[in-house]
Amino acid sequence: MTKDLNTSLRFGFLIHDVSRLRRIVVDRALKPEGITRSQWWVLAFLSRRDGMKQTALADDLDLTRVAIGGLLDRLEVGGFVERRADASDGRARRVFLTRAGAKLVNTIRKGVERVELEILAHIPEADLNQAAATLLQLKETLLEKIGGDDNAVADAEIGEAAERAASE
Repeated sequence: MTKDLNTSLRFGFLIHDVSRLRRIVVDRALKPEGITRSQWWVLAFLSRRDGMKQTALADDLDLTRVAIGGLLDRLEVGGFVERRADASDGRARRVFLTRAGAKLVNTIRKGVERVELEILAHIPEADLNQAAATLLQLKETLLEKIGGDDNAVADAEIGEAAERAASE
């Protein structure tokens, strides 16, 4: 059975629009926390890989060293991260979440969860399950096409989002 290309194109645009609108809603919900999207992407990434070298963080987020340096400067001034010299390489600096940073990550997660529940409130559970199954199948197909694994793609997604946010 052949697929209608126009429907497929609309489906891709719809996925993009839903993602874009979700980011706007989440950004608005988190605005009272006084954090930018690029900053919360850095914090979210560090919450999974705390203590990374600053250069590795820049590479993983697909940001320049200057861009990540500026983000980290602001996060450090806010008390959310700290940079420490690497024990084995005096030129390298490692980035760690502070207690305030970890607390902010938890606040962000709670805020995002609240927004997600609001966004999904009017959609029946069966429809959500079907949509999730469809999106997972699409993701698997795309992963096969790019020859990547899920962790590499997740890191790439974070990097792309951080890059978009840094340019905003």
